[in-house]
Amino acid sequence: MTKIKETSTNFENKKLLEDECLEVYASGIIGGQWTLAICCYLINGKLRFGELKKCMPTITERMLTLQLRKLEKNKIITRTVYAEVPPRVEYELTAIGYQLGTIIGELEDWGRKHKELMKP
Repeated sequence: MTKIKETSTNFENKKLLEDECLEVYASGIIGGQWTLAICCYLINGKLRFGELKKCMPTITERMLTLQLRKLEKNKIITRTVYAEVPPRVEYELTAIGYQLGTIIGELEDWGRKHKELMKP
């Protein structure tokens, strides 16, 4: 994941667009290949890191960690660490994260329709 230099014109344009258009702001938070997938799996309840990894076998552990941190920073998920040996960590959607359920459902319907449209 490359970061845009904060002093660049591209960064300024992106920030202005996010300020003017809430849809762009929202897609910046939940957009991306793995973010929505993680939210889809967490919609059904808490999961541990290993369980999430099993759901998405092609994601690297590093990428999963980065995506979970991003989602936690954006208050989409919570991370709960239990003082056990070995340590147990669970991830769960926050209240605002659970509100993505209807959006994810609509995206699924739209994706199905568009996929049908694109068939030769």
